[in-house]
Amino acid sequence: MSARVVLKRSIKRRIAFGHPWIYDNEIEKADSVEGGCIVDVLTNSGQFLGRGYYNPDSSIRVRLLTRRNCSIDTDFFAEKLKRSLGMKSSLLRYGNALRVTFGEADGLPGLIVDKFSDWLVVQFNTLGIGVLRNEIIEALIATLKPKGIFEKSEGISLTKEGLESKEEWLFGSGPELLPFSLNGVTFFADTKGQKTGFFLDQRDNAEKLSKYANERNVLDVFSYTGNFSFHCMSQGANRATLVDSSERALSVARETAEINGFISRCEFVRANAFDYLREESLAGHNLVIVDPPAMAKSPSSKKSALRGYKELNLRVIKKAVSGSLLASSSCTQIISEDDWMRTINDAFHDSKKVGIVSFRGGQPLDHPEVSSIFETRYLKFCLFRVFELCDF
Repeated sequence: MSARVVLKRSIKRRIAFGHPWIYDNEIEKADSVEGGCIVDVLTNSGQFLGRGYYNPDSSIRVRLLTRRNCSIDTDFFAEKLKRSLGMKSSLLRYGNALRVTFGEADGLPGLIVDKFSDWLVVQFNTLGIGVLRNEIIEALIATLKPKGIFEKSEGISLTKEGLESKEEWLFGSGPELLPFSLNGVTFFADTKGQKTGFFLDQRDNAEKLSKYANERNVLDVFSYTGNFSFHCMSQGANRATLVDSSERALSVARETAEINGFISRCEFVRANAFDYLREESLAGHNLVIVDPPAMAKSPSSKKSALRGYKELNLRVIKKAVSGSLLASSSCTQIISEDDWMRTINDAFHDSKKVGIVSFRGGQPLDHPEVSSIFETRYLKFCLFRVFELCDF
């Protein structure tokens, strides 16, 4: 019998309608258990609400794994994986990579699994999901039959959960750079790079943007390993300049350019993006991509993040000639799409220019947005045509 957590009498609608997080101030009483243990969550009247894992040192005291009274074992995870794959497998028509599990959005809080060809890269981001790693690995092997499973757990959230960063092969083996394909382009997931080694959440936006890239000169700021640039090159862009502060990322981008035959038309610049956009003229570039990392990690950093987004876009808009394209993105759920768009509109206003929206993008199918979990909606993307007021 699992330990029990009893909620206060007035249960939050958020919990009742599907949100998996239960905070410490929502709990009436709880059995004494070690961190990571499985617990049953009950309403104040004793009705079973769900089963999840417990962390006494986190403000999110319980993260629910299921609303059913079932065992949390290898079979449980295998069924969750099969369901997720069933919803996302259509993406494999366009390549051999996808996000198998996107944490809460796939009913597995704290677990990220990316498939890159025959390899998996996993992140165990919470104490409870870390305790269950053996069952999860067994389920991954049985369901996906990978050549190797690489763990790449890192980030500030690990410290909050009482976990240490890990980078190691858990099963089988593979190269440091894992080759895979998207939309006819060969990429690499860098096991020594950021997050799982490649940002699959921009897959749709990169593919759609590439349709506007023919005969354009691309400036890709915060390029990382070149997802946007090489999608654009594959659809007829003349050349691309990739700007990133990481020499490691740029070295992987060079290797990607080589294997796809783009190297002679690419320039790689190691620089701080803010400085680069301030100091360089941007002359000759008529498609500029601004895709910064998450600039707001908590609500307290929202104002400074909005200032940063405005500054980045303002520097591009001021220097852009009429008819140029600006592709801008934000990847934090802390900032709403309305606030983000308002900030960019302010940048156009301050520059005395007009931006015409060509398309708006968001998250792909393998990074699902769940109606009851607002935190799962985070990615914003917009392509603007930039015009002087006199040309509008």
